[in-house]
Amino acid sequence: MEAHFQIFLILLAVLAGTALVARRTNLAPAILLMLAGIALAFVPSMPAFALPPELVLLVVLPPLIYSSSVAMSWREFKRNLRPIVLLAVGCVIFTASMVAVATHFLLGLPWSLGFLLGAIVAPPDVVAPLAIARRLHLPRRVMVILEGEGLANDATALILYRFAVAAIMTGTFSFPVAAGEFAAIVVGEIAFGIGVGWLMLRARHYARDPQVEITLSLLTPYLAYWIPEHLGGSGVIATVACGLYMSWNGPLWISSATRLQGVFFWDLVVYLIEGMLFLLTGFQMRLIYEKSKVFPLDDILIATALVVAIVVIARFAWTFPATIIPRALSRSLRARDPLPPWQQTFIIGFTGVRGTVSLATALALPLTLSTGDAFPYRDEILFVAFGVIFFTLIGLGLTLPLVVRWLGVGRTGRAEHVREHEQEIAARREVLDRALQSLETMTNDRDLSDEVVRLLRARHEVRVNQLPESLNPDEASALGIELTRELIGVERKTIHAMLRDGQITDETRRRIERDLDLEEASLANREYGQLPL
Repeated sequence: MEAHFQIFLILLAVLAGTALVARRTNLAPAILLMLAGIALAFVPSMPAFALPPELVLLVVLPPLIYSSSVAMSWREFKRNLRPIVLLAVGCVIFTASMVAVATHFLLGLPWSLGFLLGAIVAPPDVVAPLAIARRLHLPRRVMVILEGEGLANDATALILYRFAVAAIMTGTFSFPVAAGEFAAIVVGEIAFGIGVGWLMLRARHYARDPQVEITLSLLTPYLAYWIPEHLGGSGVIATVACGLYMSWNGPLWISSATRLQGVFFWDLVVYLIEGMLFLLTGFQMRLIYEKSKVFPLDDILIATALVVAIVVIARFAWTFPATIIPRALSRSLRARDPLPPWQQTFIIGFTGVRGTVSLATALALPLTLSTGDAFPYRDEILFVAFGVIFFTLIGLGLTLPLVVRWLGVGRTGRAEHVREHEQEIAARREVLDRALQSLETMTNDRDLSDEVVRLLRARHEVRVNQLPESLNPDEASALGIELTRELIGVERKTIHAMLRDGQITDETRRRIERDLDLEEASLANREYGQLPL
């Protein structure tokens, strides 16, 4: 236990250091974290640490899926449901099948084991490619499709994985039975996830306490995930459904205090989980390397290269036909959703980075069959899965920015970003106009003093004056933000001097600091989007 805790502290320090390096070098943190984990694994006297698959599948995966689902727009998810399903279900099954075909005919792997390997390496990771893509100003729809696919494809892969393992363990497989179970799992988990979301929203609204509500929010993904997973499902679909329900219905049920604290809490949780996952994934290289010594290195390198090529080619082979064929067959689809530029389809096909779910499912393979014999090709499958993760993360992850610039897709994304902020300015003006109308009604219908009305009007006028006329703020606006920060710094030094001199108490200092913190956060928001809170 002490050794594991020491490893945890070392990984935490490496995580912070790698994040600083990533910021200075402008490289994706996931790539650097995995490389750092590999380097750390081979440090002399560093104890080996096997990543428990249940840690990923039962402890780490639920909050990651839930937080991404809550951040996802239900309206945009529903609007892009067709391409998301085609990728999350169709592309995963297609890729798994292509891996099974290639490994069976070219490597002599049994069909069941080939399909098992395909189910392990088929789902792209949601964390690494999106972390890279968000910095490249990709078009909004591309981001929504990639994020939606990343939320749902793990469910398809995990269900296929369980079917494949069961077929290998028992020696039997029935496609009609498997298809029926798959449909039942999908429908049942959607209903269960919505039910969990409905229950937890009302429990949090009844609690009316930020600490209790945040605790309930942390329990929510595990409640949505564990019960379906225990009953034979995947748990992923239920967690996604729960998160989307919370995303759509939560704003009117969750208090502002809970929202402010919850955003910080979940940002920190997700940051630590994602960073530790990539570090620990790289850290497994030492154990995998030791296991690889018992079989010919040439064979597993050839197998790894083959599977990497298949998963990359299969995604392109699915993405372009899945984009073109439905529109060729449906005139109404062509009318309401014209064919997107081929560059955007290419980017979707290029972002097939594999991640820790593939490694966790490979590690979770049974050691023995029901007969007592060793599980066939277990170590080879583990090595190939790690190789696919490594080469897709490093190869596709490093070249994705170059491909985006080469195709010019970033220009479209930046133009969309400008239009989105123009809409935001218009929306803020409409909101303030409605508030002014309500203020006039309050003034006429209620016996309000002139002082109260004057204060309310002053608040409204300040917010109106803060709205920019355009998205390109002038020099005075930028200078105003910079000088405001300096003034806030002066106020901070003053209140600390007053605290040292005994003029105010610690409680008073904390209340004043909280107001300054909120004002500084508002400045950061205005500087990022050129808009006030």
